[in-house]
Amino acid sequence: MTNHVGLANREAATRRSAALAPSCRGLNYYLVDRSVRDLLPLYMEAPLLAHLEPHLGELGKLAGGTLYDLSDQAERHQPVLHPRDGYGRDEEWVEYHPAYREMERIAFGQFGMHAMCHRGGVLGWPSAMPPIAKYVFHYLFAQAEFGLLCPVNLTDSSSELVRRYGTDALRQKYLERMWSQDPATLFKCAQFMTEKAGGSDVGAAELVAVRDGENWKLHGEKWFCSNADAELAVLLARPEGAASGGRGLGLFLMPKTLPDGSRNAYRIVRLKDKLGSRTMASGEIVFEGAVAYQLGALDQGLKQMLVMVNSSRVSHLARAAGMMRRCLNEAMQAARHRNAFGRAVIDHPLMRRQLVKLMVPTEQALSALLYSATAPEKVLRLLTPIVKYRACRDNVTVATGAMEARGGNGYIEDWPNARLVRDAHLGLIWEGTSNINALDAVQRAVGKVGAHHAMRDDLASRLGDTQGLPGQFRTRLDGAIGGALRFAEEVAAHPENERFCRVAAGKLYHAVTSALLIQEGLRLGVAGGDARRLLLARFVLEHRLQEPNMLSLEGQRWEDEAIDLLLGETPVPLSRAAALLLT
Repeated sequence: MTNHVGLANREAATRRSAALAPSCRGLNYYLVDRSVRDLLPLYMEAPLLAHLEPHLGELGKLAGGTLYDLSDQAERHQPVLHPRDGYGRDEEWVEYHPAYREMERIAFGQFGMHAMCHRGGVLGWPSAMPPIAKYVFHYLFAQAEFGLLCPVNLTDSSSELVRRYGTDALRQKYLERMWSQDPATLFKCAQFMTEKAGGSDVGAAELVAVRDGENWKLHGEKWFCSNADAELAVLLARPEGAASGGRGLGLFLMPKTLPDGSRNAYRIVRLKDKLGSRTMASGEIVFEGAVAYQLGALDQGLKQMLVMVNSSRVSHLARAAGMMRRCLNEAMQAARHRNAFGRAVIDHPLMRRQLVKLMVPTEQALSALLYSATAPEKVLRLLTPIVKYRACRDNVTVATGAMEARGGNGYIEDWPNARLVRDAHLGLIWEGTSNINALDAVQRAVGKVGAHHAMRDDLASRLGDTQGLPGQFRTRLDGAIGGALRFAEEVAAHPENERFCRVAAGKLYHAVTSALLIQEGLRLGVAGGDARRLLLARFVLEHRLQEPNMLSLEGQRWEDEAIDLLLGETPVPLSRAAALLLT
């Protein structure tokens, strides 16, 4: 009798567990992402896409399975700093869990994400790939693991600095190892910029470089050093006697190990106890005469360092876009597989509206990513600060909304949402805070360079053929885009308007993404595919670019049908999407 009771209890427990909505564990993150699969043919050359698709499918499978599990293990077993070895020597080293090392093998070894845009042979492609290739891999990888993408991007972008500004001897010595996919020969890289005296104000840096023959020796501290134990580090330091401010900074490459095999003269004092990105070691470093090699002209260090800002900002956009996709997928899983008040959660009108509020910024970020990865150089000067600013902020909102969609379980560390919320916040800080990016976009890119003219012309070119788009909606769209550009120009023209820089940068982002969504939706719809991006464009226009009139319920009726289409499983015909742009 007891056995029967125990069996009944276990069966009841199983039924109760089945009432909980599943996570995205076990899904192929590439195959379930209809948006990225629809859009890639619009942005990537067909031969390259055909070659990469099996690899993207493999990464999508890993992200929902093995990589998902490895990331969870590495999160629970964070890096540990050992200050001394067994003989009492200051040979500090960072201990990583095997799960982190396996993730490194996948990112650097299996997929070569750090090297695919620098040399041929990665994933069997004969030449260096265009930037869009690596960013799509970043996008998928970020859906399972956020922290490791920092070392991947730092190694990638730092190698470009060595290639551009290093001597022939430095390039010959280090580049092949920085682009290696073999863990035994790979030199991963870090970039040490932040100091106590200068965070966003990089020009206030105080690390001193003292000439020592052909090389330099570094004295001072760096306050926030991600990938702290990398084999190489690129950093800014002030040569002894140099001018104050940004113009007095030089760019240097510092190895962890000297040519004679001895350890370079710097110490990792401690590791940071971070809110998120816990799998990757960030630390504080003291330099005690560490040898470093000069990169480029001594008075051009900050300017040279900014070469990698565009690529790093787009990498942050890729991570934000990927994490938002994961959050949206988690919210959809929760809503589809959880019942409340006699029906599936996704069938409740208020939840349907909330899901679309997560969907719109997620799809904006994907369009912004693919555009940023392929846009003309003249457009990137304004594009990269606005996408870094807005998409990273949206990531926090979407992560929080997805947590709420799962309910109480979303707040529990057994489930993925709490970690997604923590990790999302770091995107607001790395590569410039929201204020710094907004100021860069409006005061410098618009005010000093006039970069908005190039963006305006490029968007106009992309919207040149809008066959199938109602003329009345095109007029509204053109007016909204023009208004955003004029507002940014007006804010940039007067220093006292600085307080509006974030508003202006956000409006520019929404203007760009609404135009991209229109172009993409039309191209897909005309070809007989899914035109749902036209509906997303209207949501951006009415809820993010312009102020909606929420007091008129009749004016919001179009949203009911649009939400049903966006949350449905079938493609949206162009005719139906176009009709909803006017109702």
